Amino acid sequence: MSTHDLYVNAPAGPVWQVPATGAARFSWDYDDGRERLLALYRKGKDKQWDGATRIDWDLEVDPYDPLGTPDEVLNLYGTRHWAKMTEKDKGDLRRHYSSWQFSQFLHGEQGAMICAARIVESVPDLDAKFYSATQTMDEARHAEIYGRFLHEKIGMLYPINDDLQGLLDDTLRDSRWDMPYLGMQVLIEGLALAAFGMIRDTTDKPLPKQILAYVMQDEARHVAFGRMALRDYYRQLSDAELREREEFVIEGCHLMRDRLRGVEVLENFGIPRKEAEELSEQSEFLRLFRKLLFSRIVPCVKDIGLWGERLQKAYLDMGVFDLGDSSLDLLMTQDEEIAERLDAQRFAAEEHARVTEVADVIAEGAAGE
Repeated sequence: MSTHDLYVNAPAGPVWQVPATGAARFSWDYDDGRERLLALYRKGKDKQWDGATRIDWDLEVDPYDPLGTPDEVLNLYGTRHWAKMTEKDKGDLRRHYSSWQFSQFLHGEQGAMICAARIVESVPDLDAKFYSATQTMDEARHAEIYGRFLHEKIGMLYPINDDLQGLLDDTLRDSRWDMPYLGMQVLIEGLALAAFGMIRDTTDKPLPKQILAYVMQDEARHVAFGRMALRDYYRQLSDAELREREEFVIEGCHLMRDRLRGVEVLENFGIPRKEAEELSEQSEFLRLFRKLLFSRIVPCVKDIGLWGERLQKAYLDMGVFDLGDSSLDLLMTQDEEIAERLDAQRFAAEEHARVTEVADVIAEGAAGE
């Protein structure tokens, strides 16, 4: 079945074209480069994996409850609309929300793949080109996995959200080589990591938990790469240049915050857009979710040296300023450990199954004698 047959609302067209700007930069300096980035590059090579085999695609998924979503997190819960819904309607709503979330993950990963490829092209340093090449492969794998989950397990897709598309457009149109880092590695990836983590840590469904844990293991490296490269570069910039990038971060954070409402889902359930926006803004869960989603972005922005008064005020107004003191290193270590524990559990289960199978065969042979 064609992907376009699965879209709830048809995308504007089969291809979205963003005019490319900026120079392709070649480096003739083949010295060793920065050890930190080369170590990350080696780790990127070592940690490559195949989504077709590492993930257990035989696990069943109920498309009407793919994530085990509690009713309380749905924006319609407790409203007059909820009171009129049948159990079938509620299952449809859970399916649509899960499809909307994972569709945005899918579109974001394709954007990340293109931005990583753009970084390979435009970054001046060869060590950064090396690492970005491994990240491009990572992002391709993530898009493949999310696409497969949506096609095979949920059977429904949503087009890219307008705000996510706007931020990608701004990121890709900018001719400065560091902007794909800032827009993708810090803002889009940082927010995606927090969203992935919240679902990973709350779902009781094994397949989405596997997918998110393994994707997050890769993303932890990507954020580390962005921090290293931008921190080095931003030390060299003037105050005016730093202010320009802070303005980009402020605008991007507002776009990403507004992206999270899922108004498109409510519109597909017959709720007018204005009312859908109001219902979303009234959601207690959405307010908590929004704050948690900035847990990766704010400390990263502070770490790379973008911490001017205007940016600090914007984060105060958004209620996320205190997240600047969070430990990104601790969060990323936890992301890697969770994926490793899942692997260990799966390998142990497979080993136990093999031992049991061998024991059964021996027992059958002994009984036959």
